[in-house]
Amino acid sequence: MTRPTGFPRADAENDFLRARRRQVLSRLSTWLRREPDDVNIMLPFHEVVQALGYVSEARIGTRVITLDSIVGTVDRSRDFDRRFRPTSARVRQRWERLALASRRGEAIPPIEVYRIGELHFIIDGHHRVSVALAQGLSTIEASVIAVRTKLDPSGIRYRGDLIVKDYRRLFLERVPLSGHARASVLVTDPWNYAQLGEHVEAWGFRLMQDEGRFTDRATVAQRWFDEEFTPVVAMLRQADLIGDRTEAEAYLWVACERYRLIRTHRWDEEVIETLRSQQ
Repeated sequence: MTRPTGFPRADAENDFLRARRRQVLSRLSTWLRREPDDVNIMLPFHEVVQALGYVSEARIGTRVITLDSIVGTVDRSRDFDRRFRPTSARVRQRWERLALASRRGEAIPPIEVYRIGELHFIIDGHHRVSVALAQGLSTIEASVIAVRTKLDPSGIRYRGDLIVKDYRRLFLERVPLSGHARASVLVTDPWNYAQLGEHVEAWGFRLMQDEGRFTDRATVAQRWFDEEFTPVVAMLRQADLIGDRTEAEAYLWVACERYRLIRTHRWDEEVIETLRSQQ
């Protein structure tokens, strides 16, 4: 909180003007750096849950949470940017009333949030968070509802990150890997998850044809990882064909190139040498 002048109402007005000025300067800086539009937009809670896959929720009571863990909102509010700075003068009257109450030491009711992992999404309390941040606070009281999702929310920073999470969730529904295998198969381009899912399903179909019996998705996924992915990645690493890709990206690239160049699903020295010559 900035040093008080002894006039709480004037201090509250200055708090708002300072927050608005910072928001305008931030928007200008974003434009000058040619950053994407979503860097200053709060993450939409329902889109995050859809991308990660909803499991359950439970109210866990009032907690003290850090303000920098609040990254999104339920109601798609356009009155504040991602750092909860007011985007117009429309919220000024209510904002300054809360700032004045805070300056006077009056009790401020807890905000209400959803929690996913370590991230929080506001249900009610945008103005209170905005005032707290403008006054230099680092924590706030919140009534918390914890939401469990199929995927971990780590790595989510901007709205565009949800695309990768959504495609990964769909991939893991088609290829239900678990444990070490699940953590090992990662790509950065979301469309690669769709291609990899098609590839694993085709591999599983050939497996069932060869063995003459039905195999469920979980078994196909684990056998693909153990019998195809792991040994192929080991060969690629020995042949220095991974480069700056993830292991899954390297595998997908050479698997597609192998079939395009040689029209075969086998792996041997001839295949590896042909792929190496195409780099």
